[in-house]
Amino acid sequence: MSGPTRHASELQSNRMRICSLLPSATEMIAQLGRIDSLVGVSQECRWPPEVAGKPVVTAAKLDPSALTSLEIDRTVHEAVANGSSLYTVDADLIDELQPDLIVTQDLCAVCAVSSGELATACPIGAEVLSLDPRTLHDVAETVRTLAAKLDAADRGTQIVHDMWAKIESVSQAVRGLPRRRIFVAEWIDPPFSAGHWLPEMVELAGGHDVLGRAGQPSYATTWEHVLENEPELVVIAPCGFDADEATERAVELRLPCRAVAVDADSYYSRPAPRLADGVRQLGHLLHPDAVPDPHLPAVELQPASSPDPRTQRRETLEPKVVSSDRS
Repeated sequence: MSGPTRHASELQSNRMRICSLLPSATEMIAQLGRIDSLVGVSQECRWPPEVAGKPVVTAAKLDPSALTSLEIDRTVHEAVANGSSLYTVDADLIDELQPDLIVTQDLCAVCAVSSGELATACPIGAEVLSLDPRTLHDVAETVRTLAAKLDAADRGTQIVHDMWAKIESVSQAVRGLPRRRIFVAEWIDPPFSAGHWLPEMVELAGGHDVLGRAGQPSYATTWEHVLENEPELVVIAPCGFDADEATERAVELRLPCRAVAVDADSYYSRPAPRLADGVRQLGHLLHPDAVPDPHLPAVELQPASSPDPRTQRRETLEPKVVSSDRS
């Protein structure tokens, strides 16, 4: 073998081999132009679409489609209390794929496989990188960390710049406007308050999360307590679900204030640069005259006074109607 063919073969053999067990990491690796380096992913890695067909090395033991939100919450709590993992790891497949780098997290036992669970599944010589962002700044730093590992520092710098530019455009647009009271529900039954980067997103979008704790884990509360804090808007953003799935799970939720279901899996609960688009959407929901509609998936839920709890409305955005266009 000689010439260009040999050179291409050498580049292929020298490319870092990565198993990403974390959807946000998979998304960032693709943004960094290294999607071809991904040799294995988790079952939850669904973005970008090009990752479809990659070998799946981890999967959730829980099938959320077969359970209610309350049943999922109870099952998760029981597993955590018993020290049981919520995920299966295909150690044989990981060994066969021979990754140089395995990317996972230790922030949330519910969200993905932790680095501790890889003790018996990590091939000799493979590096394990745990990404554990708690704030938007941390998310930006994880991009830089991955970019450095993948020899894509310039691309990482550009991604971070674009992320902050989107966020700053919203922050500037709402500066000086009254802050609107909002509750972002990271789960529905029971409701979970917003945690980690989400309250920060709300603040940058011109709102005040009535129960959120920036940089801290979310926590369970009650809808009675939520309403005692008089939110003007409730954003239904259950972790891991898109807008349609959130709508289905909230179909019997009857609130006296405006409520909107969003695509949490893409723009709110996944710590990746697309959180900036979530800030844009929040800015428009809170201040529609100041922030343009980003046309992200969203469904306006019927208020408590509606006669039909199973009727949901999808229209082009007006002051109190939300676009359901998918970007």
